[in-house]
Formats: sequence, structure tokens, C-alpha cells
Amino acid sequence: MSKLKRIALAAFCCVTAVSMLASCGKDLALSGEDTASKASDTSDAAADVMNFTAPKNGDTIIEINFKDYGTVKFRLFPEYADKGVENFVELAKKGYYDGLTFHRIIKDFMIQGGDPLGNGTGGESAWGGKFDGGTDPHLIHCAGAVAYANSGSTATDGSQFYIVTGTTYTAGDLAQNNIHLSDTATEIYGKDGGAPWLDGNYTVFGQVYEGLDVIFNIQRTATDASDKPLEDVVMESVKVGTYNGEELRWHLSDYDYQEPTLAPKENIDIVNFTAPEDGEKIVTMTIKDHGDIKIKLFPEYADKGVENFLGLTEKGYYDGLIFHRIIKDFMIQGGDPEGTGLGGESMWGGSFDGGTDPHLIHAAGAVAYANSGSTSTDGSQFYIVTGEVYTDEDFEGLASYGYRFSDNEKNVYSTYGGDPWLDGSYTVFGQVFDGLDIVFDLQNADTDENDKPLEDIIIESVQVAEYDGSELRWKITDYPAAEDTTENSSEEEATEATEAAEEVTAEENTEAAEEETAAEETAAAE
Repeated sequence: MSKLKRIALAAFCCVTAVSMLASCGKDLALSGEDTASKASDTSDAAADVMNFTAPKNGDTIIEINFKDYGTVKFRLFPEYADKGVENFVELAKKGYYDGLTFHRIIKDFMIQGGDPLGNGTGGESAWGGKFDGGTDPHLIHCAGAVAYANSGSTATDGSQFYIVTGTTYTAGDLAQNNIHLSDTATEIYGKDGGAPWLDGNYTVFGQVYEGLDVIFNIQRTATDASDKPLEDVVMESVKVGTYNGEELRWHLSDYDYQEPTLAPKENIDIVNFTAPEDGEKIVTMTIKDHGDIKIKLFPEYADKGVENFLGLTEKGYYDGLIFHRIIKDFMIQGGDPEGTGLGGESMWGGSFDGGTDPHLIHAAGAVAYANSGSTSTDGSQFYIVTGEVYTDEDFEGLASYGYRFSDNEKNVYSTYGGDPWLDGSYTVFGQVFDGLDIVFDLQNADTDENDKPLEDIIIESVQVAEYDGSELRWKITDYPAAEDTTENSSEEEATEATEAAEEVTAEENTEAAEEETAAEETAAAE
């Protein structure tokens, strides 16, 4: 399994279960349902596609000004989506969208915003609550289409909306996925691209006619494991205007568009492997039947995070708790007194904001707080990274999704391994300096379908101690017993890769295409 697919499959598992109500990663559809099974006949073959119908002078249009990106204008279709248009216009007139962010972005699929909470769980219609915007076969999910996100049906439309980028599909691609469209729609998806499997399930109410290049630039921004941009994409204003006969540029080919070249990332020093000083506070975590894990803390870079962990530890909060979620080559997660991923609180009660610091990254052995969409929801739950070693090819793959890494970061991830796509989204506050072999052993535990170990892995105690100058073993290869394990793991991965390649070769016209479509072009909303 490729690292990028492993990211997509495991992404949701590093946050507390609360966030799953809002998003579960790239493998799910916008509604949280399997839209592939619903999209076999979503388009009326007799209906003309009207997305690219020119507006008349004086028609109402929407203008969105994106901070640092530019302006996007889109045409509205009250004749096909009357309630959807009315809702958006009324919200825009109230200034509802001004200052909100696009909280979910998936390259080659869509960008999503309109939630005042900024996490995919909030928002309401102009009338309060939800409304039913319906669907119309004249409007499809081609690139530039604007539609409402929903929670399983158009009866749950609210304020959240998305703008499609998508990718191109041949007639063969559509037929292979049992998607039956009109000749016109098939031609559009072949030329302009889009997300055809969404047709008939979401309320399309607009089409971008100016600034489509802006949308395609935005979709390249780096995101975390929940598809949330690492840097806010802000709608400075959303205005209701009128069409005055300006040029209509429906298609990306109408723009002199070139994918932007990302500037090199600042080469900040990485401090994860800074030796503790004699007498410095450390934490010793004793795992029943396994041994001790020793953790260096970084109060100078994560003051609140360290204070919280020490405070809970001194209260005995973690003693007797379990690691409730484990994913091999990713992380082990614990610190929830309920053992479900739903519980826990900070030493102050409730949540706190631990923030992030670029000097601390998700190298193997890093200790960080799980959260529900932002570091402001840090509590007691934490995880210890295992991850994988990254190659230049792996970094190139991540770059295609908008991620950027400094030379120092690349050096760490190519030497120690880790989970680089999590950087900037979670509070890293510690680093294992002894007992990393125990962490890597624990990640091999048998788990159920929810990644919960079949046999409890118990934190017998967590104690605050002082560093006494003992040996520092930051890398898994610093542990003699781990060398054989690493070699065997490499052999197993090579065997898996060979078998996977043979399987794809044998079925590349069927299962491979379906897997790629399902894994990389679907997302959850609300």
C-alpha cells in the first residue's frame, strides 16, 4: 500500500471521535454514503446541461473575494434551484459568509466552505436550520459548479457549499463505474472534468464564470489529515452583484493557467532530538507487560501542552488507562478515561489550545495531542508517532497534494521516519528518547475494525522524573532487537508490493480504476 493511500485510509484516526461526525477522510462521499451505488442513473438523458448558459445583463451574480488569492464570480440558476439561490443570496446579503474559511480542500475534487465553526459541523440556512434545495438534471457537477454540502440528502442543505474542481473522465471511465449520462454531460466531463458521481445527490445552484483559475490555485494549498488547510483560506467578502456583460470564462482552458510553483519552505531548526539536561523534568510511561517509555518534554515550544501533561500525570490521571487506537506505521493513541476516543479533558477541565511550533515535527517517537479539528480542542488524549521513512519520491508525491517540506524536515523524515502530513495541525510536546522499540512493538497489536486492540494495552503508570544522563536512543535502529524487525518488515513490504503490483496488472482495467476513484476523489461533509 502506498504512503499516500495509507494517509487517506488512516487520516481520521489521529483525532478524537467527535470529529468523525464532521469528516472521516478522503475515502467517504460528501454525504457520508457510498454515492457510487447511487450514481448508476442520476442524469436525465433528455435534459440539456445548462451550467454554461450565459447570464443576461442585470442578472444576479455572486462575487467572492479570497484573501491573497483573488476574485471569483459565479452565475446563479433560480430557474433550476430556486430555494438554493434564494438561500445563498440572503445569507450573502447578511454578510454571513464574510470572513469565513474554506475548511476542507481536496485536490482534483473540490473546495468546501461556508461553516461559521470552520470544522464542517456548523452553519444554517437563511431561514434557520436546514432546507431542501432539491436537484435538477439540467445542472451537473462539472468543474466550476457550486453546490450545497449535505448530510445524506438535499433536505439537509444549510450554509455550507463547495466548488468543484474534479478531474476529467472518458466515456469508458463513466461506463466502467456504471454512471449513465447524456451525450452532452459526457462530453463536458471529458473536456472540463468534474465529479459526475455526485450528480442527482446535491443541490447545484451556480457556475463559476470568472476566477476558475483562482479555485484551481486554492485547491493546491497544503492540508492536514482531515483535509483542512494548514493556512486559512479566507473569504474576505461575499457580495451580491449584477452581471454587466463582462467576458464569460467557463473553462480552465479560457485562462492562461499554469499550476503555481511553491516557494521553498523556511529551513527552521528541528529540535525533537535535543538532549535533555541533567535534572530536567522528563516523563516515564510504564506499559504493563512491556516496559518503560521515557519522554523528553519541550516547555519552551509547547508550554501549555507540557503543563497540561505534567499536571494530569501528577494527579495520576493516566494510570490504568489503555491505548484505545493503534494503526501500524502511523501511531498509537491513548489518554482517554472512557477508552473510546470520546472522553478526556485537560487539567483545567474541558479543552485548551496547545498551539503548534514549527521546531517540533511528527518524527517517529514524537508525542502530541489528538484533537477534534484544531489545537483549541486539545484535552488529555495523546498519540505517539511511529510512521514510516520517506524517500525523495514520497516527498514528490506529497508535493503534488500541496505539502511543502524544508530540507531539515526532509532530513528528519528520511532518517527517522514519521507522519509529515500532520505537521502544523497538532500540538507536539514531547519526544521518546528511550523505549521507542516498545512503541514500535505495540503498533503490531491485533485490532478490530475500529483500530482498537483486541487485548488491552494498559498504561500501568505515568510518572514525572528527572533526567539522569542515561543513554539517548532516538532512532528505532538504535535498538539492537529492532534491526531484525526492520529487516523483516522491509522484506514483508517488498512481498506485499510485488503481490499488489501483480494484482493491479491483472485487473488494471477494473479494480485499479475503481480504487483510485474511490480513494482520492470523495470526501465527507458535515
